Amino acid sequence: MNILWFKRDLRVQDNAALVRAAEGPVIPLYIYEPDYWALPDTSGRQWAFIRDCLEELDRDLTALGAPLVVRSGDAVQVLEEMRQQYGATTVVAHEETGNLWTYRRDLRVHAWARGQGVRFVECPSSGVVRRMASRDGWAKQRDARIFAAQVEPPQALQGPDVPSDPLPQGPHDPIPDRQPGGRRRGLALLGSFLTERGHDYRRAMSTPLEGATACSRLSPHIAAGTLSIREIAQATAARQREDIDGDWKKSLKSFQSRLAWRDHFIQKLEDEPKIETHCLHSAYENMREDQPVLRAAWEAGETGLPFLDACMRSLAATGWLNFRMRSMVQSVASYHLWIDWRATGPHLARMFTDYEPGIHWSQAQMQSGTTGMNTVRIYNPVKQGKDQDPAGVFTRAWVPELRKVPDAYLQEPWRWDGAGALAYPPPVVDVMEAARAARARIWAVRNGEDFRGEAAEIIRKHASRKDTKGRFVNDRSKKKPKSAASAKGQLRMDV
Repeated sequence: MNILWFKRDLRVQDNAALVRAAEGPVIPLYIYEPDYWALPDTSGRQWAFIRDCLEELDRDLTALGAPLVVRSGDAVQVLEEMRQQYGATTVVAHEETGNLWTYRRDLRVHAWARGQGVRFVECPSSGVVRRMASRDGWAKQRDARIFAAQVEPPQALQGPDVPSDPLPQGPHDPIPDRQPGGRRRGLALLGSFLTERGHDYRRAMSTPLEGATACSRLSPHIAAGTLSIREIAQATAARQREDIDGDWKKSLKSFQSRLAWRDHFIQKLEDEPKIETHCLHSAYENMREDQPVLRAAWEAGETGLPFLDACMRSLAATGWLNFRMRSMVQSVASYHLWIDWRATGPHLARMFTDYEPGIHWSQAQMQSGTTGMNTVRIYNPVKQGKDQDPAGVFTRAWVPELRKVPDAYLQEPWRWDGAGALAYPPPVVDVMEAARAARARIWAVRNGEDFRGEAAEIIRKHASRKDTKGRFVNDRSKKKPKSAASAKGQLRMDV
């Protein structure tokens, strides 16, 4: 008897674990783990999306002859109960690169399986490669997986009649504009992106206003696994082969790069799980600390910095923010407010319906300047507001207190003569002065005596191998990653 343990691969199409488990009698199983959903980086909006996906997955599995079985509790205990009740000898799942909690849970499952003589089989499901010694050759392996033939689902499933618990209600998170889940909604988004919405993707993805439509909006579906990266990449490649105009070609090429970029960043967490809890470069440890008052203002969108506040309020209400603005809100928290990324990261993780640990924690460190290998970029929230929301439509929509402020002062309302009458707080920091102070602190660390040696090792293990056109390549002979010495000057002030 096989148990097919669904985690974040909630689909029957292109699912290698499903095909492997279907070689014998199978029990499709989803385990609702209360301890996971009580973590500081998980939330009700994420569970509500997953719940939508599970309802649809159950219908698809039922059509194949084996409905989804839901259990609630600790994974090891649930699996042991299933082993005792149904004689399960094999557990099949996909290789998950999740947060540190799921990593440790999977280690416990492996230990249980060994102790009980149960086979625990994990199938690759994306471009993330386990047990790599270095990044050399990663791109070749990633592309071979992504552009290999998709796995067809079995015609039917056979297994015992196992009663299922109802889907739990889970944590409560009243979000006004939550994105709904389910594979069919994901397919609809993919279709509309590739044929209509994605035409201006390359240009519009940087702005929170246009990006909400021009971006694919597939990220929560990718995180939950209602669609595989392979399905998306191959559908995009098919569209690229059609007779399309230049803007379409540029946008779809950029989208394919983003898909590869996703796997690149998740690979970092796969290679080094401590990225979630420790600065990648140890020289940055203890550099910052939590600032509860500033963090509360940042979380609530009450910092007195209009564009930043608009982004934080929008995120809270919708569960989504375009990539550039995600970078900005983390950057401002880490540099201008000088808050440790481990204090702000969990809040953003909870807010993102599409929370993907491999991307999230790598980016939290990258935008906080703690990796030791990336360009340190300090976003100016005032400049970003003027550049990305020149007409003030997004800012005024989410910060209605500023609707009467003239355009010239919208991103700096404290400079307006009527600022005293606004029901809006003054800025919690001087943007330029805070950035200068942050830059000085970062330079002090980067100029440290032992900085370069450790940075070189981090680059060897984690840096991308790209050619002159920014494409991932397969070994250092084509283009070496930047050296630690050249990284010294990589500090950009986005002013």
